[in-house]
Amino acid sequence: MDTQSDTKQPVRRVPLALGIAAVVLVADQATKYWAERTLTGRDPIPVIGDVIQFRLLYNPGAAFSMGESVTWVFTIIAAIAAGWLFWYLLKPHPKSLVFAFSLLLGGATTHLLDRLFRDPGFARGHVVDFIDYNGWFVGNVADIALTFGALLAFVLTARQKDPAEEPAGEPAESRD
Repeated sequence: MDTQSDTKQPVRRVPLALGIAAVVLVADQATKYWAERTLTGRDPIPVIGDVIQFRLLYNPGAAFSMGESVTWVFTIIAAIAAGWLFWYLLKPHPKSLVFAFSLLLGGATTHLLDRLFRDPGFARGHVVDFIDYNGWFVGNVADIALTFGALLAFVLTARQKDPAEEPAGEPAESRD
């Protein structure tokens, strides 16, 4: 794959990145809307036996409900993350990294919206979680996008070659 030509079109990549992030945001918010309308006051709904169930929770903290008393800190972190991811996506990158970081941007942005605008109030809102993974944790569509995006970004960046590791006298572009 020619990574030179793959990274030279940042202007065309920005709409793609924002489109992917928007799909994550809309899917997450739509499923949260569904969860609040369907699951409020109900017992968990089995999806795959007891392994995956739909169960409505409101999470004031981070993963595994850590930091429940400092929701405002997670609001700031989500705002910084979304801003940094947007800035990062303005630069030229391979399509695969654009996809990974777009998933991260969508997930971070939708969590930021939850924290800003959901009860109990501005910058203290709780994230709606409803996908119960066998009692291990309860998440949402944004969590899936964040997890997949982070794993994909890690794998892709770990596979990139450091230019300092290239053998002397042979440019990287000339080798297959």
